[in-house]
Amino acid sequence: MITQKASTIIAAKGSKITTLDLKKDKPTNEDIAALIMGPTGNLRAPTLLVGSTLYIGFNEEAYKKMGS
Repeated sequence: MITQKASTIIAAKGSKITTLDLKKDKPTNEDIAALIMGPTGNLRAPTLLVGSTLYIGFNEEAYKKMGS
């Protein structure tokens, strides 16, 4: 699973951004799946792994912060 390479997930759905620290928050597989899977059961797009942060969905502000 792609989340094994990540320590943080930043998921955007519309204007809502959810940040999950996989080590500190210790989410269940179901919690992670709810963030990264779309209604068809496929991985939501776009999906980017940058360093140890997994970005799910599109949010312009989150993408701008990516480089800093």
